Amino acid sequence: MTSPSAPVDFRAMWTAARPDLDTSPMDIVGPIKRIDAMLTTALEPLYEGAPLTAPELDALVQLRHAQGPVIARRLAETLGCSRAAVSKTLAKLEKRGFVERRPSPADRRAALVTVTPAGCDAIDTMFPRQLSAEAELLDSLGAERDRVVEALNLLEKVLQQRVSRQRA
Repeated sequence: MTSPSAPVDFRAMWTAARPDLDTSPMDIVGPIKRIDAMLTTALEPLYEGAPLTAPELDALVQLRHAQGPVIARRLAETLGCSRAAVSKTLAKLEKRGFVERRPSPADRRAALVTVTPAGCDAIDTMFPRQLSAEAELLDSLGAERDRVVEALNLLEKVLQQRVSRQRA
């Protein structure tokens, strides 16, 4: 039986079942998915009873120091979310008075989004708490932190180039 901390070797299983498949991406994608799930689980208590959800905080982080109003479509691109998901998040934030949305004078189909003073207060309370929790989770990286950051930045750059070419 596998311990909860040891991931099941799905790559070996797939390789055995389908030797014709290149399962090498699982060496990178698998840990990323597990890390994402662990971060989500570790940060869940932070949002219990909080004025914001994690997706709302992510949106407000982007809006907090923006140089003027942000087009909702651009926010979706920056967050890596669908326009529908961002629209739903913004509607909830707007209903609670954390953001304002108004039609763009240049394109009536586009919404310009700005954070309100109440939104600034909410993010200025929540974001430091999230940063503190994340720092605590990662503090045991120690001297390896720089290597991890470098590898993650490389992966992000490679994926961004690929995604950009696909969109072109």
